[in-house]
Amino acid sequence: MNTQGKTMPALRTSSLLKFNLRDTGTLIGLLIIVCTFSALSPVFFTIPNLLNILQQSSINAAIALGMTLVIISGGIDLSVGSTAALSAIFGATLMAAGIPVPLAIVGTLGIGALCGLFSGVLVAYAGLQPFIVTLGALSLFRALALITTGGSPIFGIPVEFRSAITGTLFGIPCPILIVVVIAIAAWVLMNKTPLGEYILAVGGNEEAARVAGVPVKRTKVTVYVISGVLAALASLILIGRLGAAEPTLGNLWELDAIAAAAIGGTSLMGGKGSIIGTIIGAIILGSLRTGLTLMNIQAFYQLLATGLIIIIAMLIDRATRGK
Repeated sequence: MNTQGKTMPALRTSSLLKFNLRDTGTLIGLLIIVCTFSALSPVFFTIPNLLNILQQSSINAAIALGMTLVIISGGIDLSVGSTAALSAIFGATLMAAGIPVPLAIVGTLGIGALCGLFSGVLVAYAGLQPFIVTLGALSLFRALALITTGGSPIFGIPVEFRSAITGTLFGIPCPILIVVVIAIAAWVLMNKTPLGEYILAVGGNEEAARVAGVPVKRTKVTVYVISGVLAALASLILIGRLGAAEPTLGNLWELDAIAAAAIGGTSLMGGKGSIIGTIIGAIILGSLRTGLTLMNIQAFYQLLATGLIIIIAMLIDRATRGK
């Protein structure tokens, strides 16, 4: 056991050095994108537009942070968009019914946690493949959102809740500050807690982690619950901005989350990832879409760019990881 105790920190140090190197490369990629669009459009590199990019990226960043933890553990969560929709419908229903906003927020996050728990238990204890489980959950949660609402949006979001989400603090939009807090918490979790060690160990080599005494099943369930909670939180940010919750909310959010994580250096094979890199990846996607919009390039080309970025990120990961 002593040998294992000495080996784990050594592996962590080596991994962190690799993460920091990859983060630097991701940051350089962001700077290239910013410089390119700044040269093409005088509007791009302005304070209002940069704040708008960060605010637009906040929803994807929140979900991508949860996705990063799941992927590092060796899983995948394709249900985050549907989880967000179901959570938003539940939260909006509570608010419209006059339930106090704090209780409605707790209830919304609770639905997200239950959705994550559902997938996590099936993956960890039933031994089902994460891809299949979360693909099924994607349809299940979306169907529940549509059936519950009859396909109609829910209005009646309280003004005080909307004001809190759309407000600013020291000139910085609240969604940005929320994501900063989440990112710091996720970084601390991965770098300063035993759970972070467990997540890396399970994703790196599940059998070795089990032999070493890591609570593999509990770790898997935990990351899916966290992913569900963050998806619900992202839905709260969106309905606060829109003033309504739609059952179709969150369509293709899983694609954006996976793209942000992959761009940021998270290996889709598990065992490696970066919280900072994921945040930068989300900002890259937001910058790319805003820049293409300013250049009057149609939306489906933005989707094409996202898909290409995921493939390129996987190729880079494969090349750097080796056998």
